[in-house]
Amino acid sequence: MSEMSDKEICLSTVSRVVDVIARKWSLFALNIIGKKEHLRFNQIMDLLSGISPSTLAETLDKLVTHGLIRRTTYPEIPPRVEYSLTAEGVGLRDALRPLMLWAIRNDPVKARDPKCPPFARVPFLP
Repeated sequence: MSEMSDKEICLSTVSRVVDVIARKWSLFALNIIGKKEHLRFNQIMDLLSGISPSTLAETLDKLVTHGLIRRTTYPEIPPRVEYSLTAEGVGLRDALRPLMLWAIRNDPVKARDPKCPPFARVPFLP
């Protein structure tokens, strides 16, 4: 195996990110948590119409594991748990902007689809 030059990077560095964003609900969860800053599980369920509780729990766990969202438990009765973006999660949302711009250029009709669910909408300023 040859040594990597200082002008190369390994594409496998993005595999973790691709693993996360390739999951159907991950981008939507990141989007609504980022819009609202702090959300409880049931609030996320209400905003992500069509997701099952088990799928949401799995999605949130994966995002927590990857350090993209924070799960904060408050010592109250009943217990209160809130989800918020970490700095890395905010950075990922920002990094996805060029990908969204590319997608808009390649499919402008779908980008402006009036049937787009509210949880999948993001502000767009060209």
